[in-house]
Amino acid sequence: MKTENVSRTVLAAGVGAVLAATALLYLPEWTGQGPPAPPGPAERAVIAAHAGAQAALPDLAALIADRERWLRAHPDDEASWAELGAAYTERGSRLGDVRDYPRAERALRRSLAERPAARGNPAAELGLGALAGARGDWATARDLGERVRKADPRRWPVYPVLIDAYNGLGDYPAAQKAMESLEKLHAGAVVRARAAQAYRDRGWREDADAAALDAVALAETDPEKAAALARAGDLAWERGEAEEALGQYGAALRLVPDHGPSLAGRARALAALGRTEDAVRAWRAALARLPLPEYVLEAGELAESLGREADARALYERLRTGAWTGAEVPLGLLDADHGDAVAAVARMRAEWARGHHSVRVADALAWALHRSGASKEALGYAKRATEEGLRSALFLYHRGEIERALDQRGPARRHLAEALRINPAFSPLFTRAAERSLAELDALPDELPPELRPERTPGRAGGLGGEGGSPGREGAAPGREGASSGREGVSSGRDGASSGREGASPGRDGASSGREGASPGRDGASSGRDGASAA
Repeated sequence: MKTENVSRTVLAAGVGAVLAATALLYLPEWTGQGPPAPPGPAERAVIAAHAGAQAALPDLAALIADRERWLRAHPDDEASWAELGAAYTERGSRLGDVRDYPRAERALRRSLAERPAARGNPAAELGLGALAGARGDWATARDLGERVRKADPRRWPVYPVLIDAYNGLGDYPAAQKAMESLEKLHAGAVVRARAAQAYRDRGWREDADAAALDAVALAETDPEKAAALARAGDLAWERGEAEEALGQYGAALRLVPDHGPSLAGRARALAALGRTEDAVRAWRAALARLPLPEYVLEAGELAESLGREADARALYERLRTGAWTGAEVPLGLLDADHGDAVAAVARMRAEWARGHHSVRVADALAWALHRSGASKEALGYAKRATEEGLRSALFLYHRGEIERALDQRGPARRHLAEALRINPAFSPLFTRAAERSLAELDALPDELPPELRPERTPGRAGGLGGEGGSPGREGAAPGREGASSGREGVSSGRDGASSGREGASPGRDGASSGREGASPGRDGASSGRDGASAA
C-alpha cells in the first residue's frame, strides 16, 4: 500500500539524516552519573527514525511538541526545522490528514532558509522529497531524491524515497536499481519489508511472502512489527487466502490496536469471508482511524453490494468532496463505476500526462476508457497494467471485461478466470460481475460463426476439400477418399467418420470433427488446430 511505503520513508529521510544534531539536544538527559535514564517518547521516536521504522503515534506527537518548543527558543536551528517537517509529514500520512502537509513544507523550507542546500542541508531536501511523495508528486520526489543521492550515494534514507518515486512514475527498472542499492547499504526489518513489496510488484509471490515474514521476525518495535504483519496480511489477501490475512491483521492489531492499515485489511478480509456485518463495522473503525480515499471507495462498494444504497451514496459523496492529495486513481475509479465515465477519462488522461505511468494509473485509465465506450483504446493500457509482473485480480478482471466488449472471447475467458483463481473474492461488487461474465462466455456455442466457416466445395469422394484434402488451421494431411476438418483434431474411419466433442470414433459414410484429439483411419485424412496426422 502506498500509505505504508510513504510512512516508512519520511522519518528515515528527515529525522534519520539529522540524528546526530538531535542527539546533542538530548545530551543532558542521556548522560551523567549512573545508568542512563530510559528514553522518553521523543527520544524513542528518534531511535525508530534512525532505524527507518515507524514510531508509535504518541511518541511522534511528543517529538513534534518537543521540536516546536525548542524552535520557539532557537529559531535558527535548521536541523530541528528539518526534523519537525519530517515528523509532520509522517503524522499526516499515517493519520490521512493532509492538513499536516503545509506545516511540513513550511518547516522544511525554513530549514533551507537557515541553511541552503548549496551549503549542505540534505535532510531538508530529502524531507521535501518525501513530502512530495506523500502528496503523489512523483516527479518532484524523484528530482529531489536524485539530487541528494548524487551528492552522497551512501546516504541510505534516500533510496526509499526514490523507490516510491520511480514506482509512482512507472519506471520499474529504476525502482529495482534503487532497491538493490538500499539492500547494499542497510539491513533489518525496513529493508525486508521493502523487498517484499518489490517482489510482489514483480509477481514473485513466494519471495514476497518470505521477505514479509523476515520483516516480522526482524522488527524491534510494536509499530514496526504491526506494519510488517499488515504487509504479510495484504499479501495473503491478494492471493485469495482471507483466513490467513485475517490472522495477520489480528496479530498486528493486538500490538497496535489502532493500526489503520490493519483495520482496513481486517474489514476487507471479513467481507471476503462473507462476514459482511462484521466487515461493515470494521470499515467504520478503519475510516475513523485512517480515512484514505481508497478505503472510502472500498467501504462504499461493500455497502452497495449489500443493497445499502444510502450508505453507499454517502461514502461516494465523501470521496468526491474530500480534501485529498494523490487520490486520482480512486477518484477516477469512482467516476468510472459510480459517476461520469467521461470525467473519469479526463482525470486519468491528465494523470498520465503528468508522467505517472504506474500500473495503477494504466489500469484506471483503461477502465475509464472502457466504461466511456472506448474499449479498443482501453485495451493497450489494460495490457500494460497486467503485463508488468504484478498479479492483480482487479486488473485482470478489467482486462477481461474490455476483451469481452471487443468480442475477444478466448482472451476474455482466460483473464476473467485467472482473476477469480488469484482471488475468488477480490471485490464485493466485481467478483459477482466477473462470475456472471465468465458464465456467459462459457455458455456461448463453440462452433465458428458462419462468416468464419470454410466453404463447402465438392471433393472426389464427397468430402470437404477440392482434390482429396481439406485445409486445417495449422496443418493438414491428404486422404484418399475424403477429408475431415476439426478444431483441434479429427479422425476418420475406413469409409468415413463420425463427429464427437472429446474425440472421434470411426464411422462409415461421413466426415467428423473432434475438439480434443483424434486417431487416424486408413482411407481418410485429418486436419486440426495444432497439426494433423494421416495413417
